[in-house]
Amino acid sequence: MRVVATAGHVDHGKSSLVLALTGTDPDRFEEEKRRGLTIDLGFAHAVLPSGEGVSFIDVPGHIRFLRNMLAGVGGIDACLFVVAATEGWKPQSEEHLRILELLGIRHGVIALTKVDLVDDEWRDIATLEVLDHVSGTFLAGAPIVPVAATLGRGLEDLLAALDELVVQTPQATDRARARLWVDRVFAAKGSGTVITGTLTGGMLQVDEHVCVGAHRTSVRIRSIQSLGQTVDRIGAGNRVALNLSGIEQSEVGRGDAIVRDGQWLPTQRFDATLQVLDHLDHEVSRRGAYMAYIGSGEFEAKVRVLGSEAIAAGQRGLVRLHLVQPLPLLPGDRFILRESGRSETVGGGEVLDIHPVLPASKAHPDRDVDRVVRERGWVAADELELLTGERREPRIGRWVVGQNELDALTTAVRDRVLAAGPLGLDIAALDDRERAVLATIADVAVANGRARQAEVRDPLADHPFVAALLTGGFTPPEPVGVDRAELRQLVRRGLVVERDGVLFHPRAIEAAGQTAAHLLDEHPDGFTVAQFRDATGSTRKHALPLAAELDARGVTRRRDDLRIGGARLPVVGGAGDLAEQ
Repeated sequence: MRVVATAGHVDHGKSSLVLALTGTDPDRFEEEKRRGLTIDLGFAHAVLPSGEGVSFIDVPGHIRFLRNMLAGVGGIDACLFVVAATEGWKPQSEEHLRILELLGIRHGVIALTKVDLVDDEWRDIATLEVLDHVSGTFLAGAPIVPVAATLGRGLEDLLAALDELVVQTPQATDRARARLWVDRVFAAKGSGTVITGTLTGGMLQVDEHVCVGAHRTSVRIRSIQSLGQTVDRIGAGNRVALNLSGIEQSEVGRGDAIVRDGQWLPTQRFDATLQVLDHLDHEVSRRGAYMAYIGSGEFEAKVRVLGSEAIAAGQRGLVRLHLVQPLPLLPGDRFILRESGRSETVGGGEVLDIHPVLPASKAHPDRDVDRVVRERGWVAADELELLTGERREPRIGRWVVGQNELDALTTAVRDRVLAAGPLGLDIAALDDRERAVLATIADVAVANGRARQAEVRDPLADHPFVAALLTGGFTPPEPVGVDRAELRQLVRRGLVVERDGVLFHPRAIEAAGQTAAHLLDEHPDGFTVAQFRDATGSTRKHALPLAAELDARGVTRRRDDLRIGGARLPVVGGAGDLAEQ
């Protein structure tokens, strides 16, 4: 499917041509039919002789309805440019052509209409005039097809030219990132809110939830239609009508975008190129009231020229645009800029950076992904994809990072490890990026939550106090003379167990569990602390914290003054002697 917009001066026969090609009158309003003047967007579709489908967006040509024309050309693939042989090239013809060029349209067919109202010589003159005006534009070399829509003359040739246009026009790319700019909203009887637009970037399907507009209202797609057919899913590049559940007609309008939640970073500020039209008699600067036309919408915008104070007519420069509402944009999106005060189109351009981080005085935007990474230092791969539309695999952890930034943080983390000394650096003091870097440093070892130089022997390995606890068994010694920092590390690493101020070797806790299992084998209704004390050969001072530790681990449970079996009570397998553990 290709989406083709009509373009050209008012009353040159665009709507009549669409009607002749499709059988559908794109003029929807009674006023349009009465005046013979298109004032809003019209839609129709046809199947070409090759079997390919084409959707037409018929746009108004009168200058007073230019905003409606701009709403219709935001998501098109090609154009059907219409010039009447009776009048030839007109001012609106020129403006429409320049707008299409600024939007990046590169394919089109020219229809020379109303040829039945002129003689051959006049038709030839009109053809030469068209050739002269499109020279140097994307329409240079495009076929010029003479037609008389009301008589049906030339329609077969035009359909053949459109077939060739479809072959030349690339298909819409599916990036699994759907976006639909709303260009029409209405309420269908018995169905609720229906919106239409051209779907780009990905697929939509019935019953999925999407977000609408600046407020990101969550709605459900109740049904989908395309080319008059109801479908369960629809791909990029199609004209689409969506019946939405969860939103009123008054809550959505032309210019709103429909996207999936989490796939876009809406922005109110972006950096872009701006190509200023060469026929202007003034420069473009920050002074002026501007409207930016993006997608199908018209948005108030403030303009800041980057790198200079103004951009001269016919020149290309860089700008930063500030919008009144957030939009889901990507680098590569196109826009048109008009100045409200002068009521003129001043130019258009391409979005480069949807979330600039540098101040305007230092910004040098382009579409280079490496620049985005460089300016931010560290960027999560998922965020980078939202910012640029391109996927980069993480360089470290979940981040894409420049070499200089990576080297700097690696050095800083290594220095912190060295400064921590033999005890090592507590990795809980590091943030996520620092921990990711730590794992890549070859001469640093991480164990038990501490990082130290790999060649430095762990001073807590075979610590004499651990050995003393093992020897002490159920009656461990006091930590006299043991460094408090070392003692905290011993407990943190699980080399020592602390309960109620008493320190035990882990094997003493295991042996105590076996002792409890033996006691319960002998006393199924439970045992007392006194019985436990006697069985372990300890004192009440040590028996109480031992019993409390077993409770905490689920080995035993307390019931009044007795201990009964817990979920983790071990199977009886020994005498409970610590020396046997």
